Amino acid sequence: MARVVNEAAHAARRNAILDAAQRAIATKGYEQMAIADLLGELGISSGAFYHYFDSKPALLAALVERLADEIEEHMLTIVHDSEPGAIEKFQRFFATADRWKLAHRDLVLAYIRVWYADDNAIVRHKLHFARIRRLTPWLEEMILQGVREGVFQTAYPDQAARLVISLLEDMGSACAELLLSEGCSSSDLPRLERIATATSDAMERVLGAPANSLWLATDDDLAQWLPPSPNREEQEV
Repeated sequence: MARVVNEAAHAARRNAILDAAQRAIATKGYEQMAIADLLGELGISSGAFYHYFDSKPALLAALVERLADEIEEHMLTIVHDSEPGAIEKFQRFFATADRWKLAHRDLVLAYIRVWYADDNAIVRHKLHFARIRRLTPWLEEMILQGVREGVFQTAYPDQAARLVISLLEDMGSACAELLLSEGCSSSDLPRLERIATATSDAMERVLGAPANSLWLATDDDLAQWLPPSPNREEQEV
């Protein structure tokens, strides 16, 4: 009984730290968020904080993972829904993920600045395979449904699922490279659209799906990721 109570207290304290970090990122931004501010708000020592998270990037990673777990519950509901066809499921699956990312845009942008740093290359590689193991069964289930419906043409649903995940990973890397580049602005929207269009096209070819049936993002959604272009006065300065 004591062990159950201790585990509950541990989870509660960890979530309290994550809640405080999420509020700080929303109001100040990740770069301006200081661990000391979190300690003051929660009334805990630095030792207590580092018992749960060994660094500020580790705190950010845990926060994103917690939010991702929440959205995956909704995505699983889509996978197991018996009503929609396979193509509609794919569209809803990715639209749900996109809505979550846009709702937490500042947090996601802060995360990719840390995630795509050179120091995290090995961790990215390991988690890529962890995502393959986690997502492949979900995508394979939808692909098999599409094959039965005749809207997907592939003899290898399991490998097709892995390829789709790899395509999405590459799309994320390409988008991150653009968004993190110096001088990125709304004028880069055509490049962002090209990345999304190419990924959609490749995914349709892997699955043997009809052309333009698996669109990943609207232009309006993509535009929300870009900062505004500098006005002429700012450019002249």
